[in-house]
Amino acid sequence: MAQQLEAAILAGDLSSGSRLENELELAARYKLSRPTVRQAIQHLVDKGLLVRRRGVGTQVVQSQVRRPLELSSLYDDLAAAGRGPRTRVLELGPVPAEGEAAEQLGVAPGTEVLRLRRLRLTGGEPLALMTNHLPAGLLEVTAADLEEHGLYETLRAAGINLRIAHQTIGARAATAAEARLLDERRGAPLLTMTRTAYDDKGAAVEYGAHVYRADRYAFSHTLVGK
Repeated sequence: MAQQLEAAILAGDLSSGSRLENELELAARYKLSRPTVRQAIQHLVDKGLLVRRRGVGTQVVQSQVRRPLELSSLYDDLAAAGRGPRTRVLELGPVPAEGEAAEQLGVAPGTEVLRLRRLRLTGGEPLALMTNHLPAGLLEVTAADLEEHGLYETLRAAGINLRIAHQTIGARAATAAEARLLDERRGAPLLTMTRTAYDDKGAAVEYGAHVYRADRYAFSHTLVGK
């Protein structure tokens, strides 16, 4: 029963906010005892797929996105997982390079670079706030391009071959502006990721600083012993 319900939730057949039948109705439908049904539901509550609310019953919650640590964009990963990514472009234009962006792109402070700020959504809810800096003149891109495609897909379509990236993952509290965009409370925990990507000639082509809702997002990777 738990496996069938989990599969339905992950496939979107049971959408976020959907209410389950009560234990008696589920027991009759699955031909199981009430204690078994209760155990199956608790298993999915523990996995974060269901929540019990007094006076409401048992509801489906938005499942967490688990992203592999690979040289791919969030848009591509969500699309491959059937999560229906949507993008709202908040900023797109030239700015003087400052601080970490200038250092990671290997340009002098004040050098003009292209800055992109986007809000990534899935399931109708905000998931990540992404800020990227690219060297000036590297890419001709419009807001419509970024709403329809991931940044890495757009770079590759322009003939830019991404080869390697250095990435750092961390966590911090949400600022008031981030909380407003991500539909979180101020000070809520956010996952952070910074990444500098290089092309096949060794040139830095993108520096990204992203924040993710910790309740909806996780990085995953496999460790292999020597």
